[in-house]
Amino acid sequence: MSFQSVLLTAAFAIVVSGAGHAEDKGAAVPKQELQAKTDYCKTCHGVSAQGFRGAFPMPRLAGQQPEYLKNQLQAFIERRRTNPVMFNVAHVLSPPLLTALTTYFKDLNPKPLGGAPKELEAAGKKIYEEGVASADVPPCASCHGPDAKGADAFPRLAGQLHDYIFRKLMNWDKERGQDKANPDTSAIMQPIAHQLTEAQIRAVAAYVSELE
Repeated sequence: MSFQSVLLTAAFAIVVSGAGHAEDKGAAVPKQELQAKTDYCKTCHGVSAQGFRGAFPMPRLAGQQPEYLKNQLQAFIERRRTNPVMFNVAHVLSPPLLTALTTYFKDLNPKPLGGAPKELEAAGKKIYEEGVASADVPPCASCHGPDAKGADAFPRLAGQLHDYIFRKLMNWDKERGQDKANPDTSAIMQPIAHQLTEAQIRAVAAYVSELE
């Protein structure tokens, strides 16, 4: 199947998924409850949700698209995406709290942590803007936007930890898409992750990690 066919199939799945998960109209989440939960999230994801480097790189949540965050949390709950810590975190979130959390993180905009090799950024920029035609990899910007801030179900990459992006793309099939009959909306990335070389992944991860 060509990438264009995969793109159309995935885009249709995203639209259907979005239609089936309309915004919950429950009662507003008390301020204290929301603060307690955001403080808890920040113990791993950084004081401004900018990401954190510990034993493993913890992803930036700040500025992330709410629809994408909701999709991923649901994937953790349903064990379609593997992460034992996030399963325990996600499955206790009520729909109103989930909406409040994702809205809160969307509005944060701290400076990127940076730290990627500067010499890789030019090559990463070229891949991001032009793709890799020889490998049937489209420009990253075609889904994630020219500023890498994403939209709707397509995640923000700007400012994301470069080492986190690298680990996710290099280990895609070990974590994502664990229920083949119920694919994650990010399944569109599976063939791209496979087609990019390790060097290309490092380069594009370095480039987007410095974007604000």
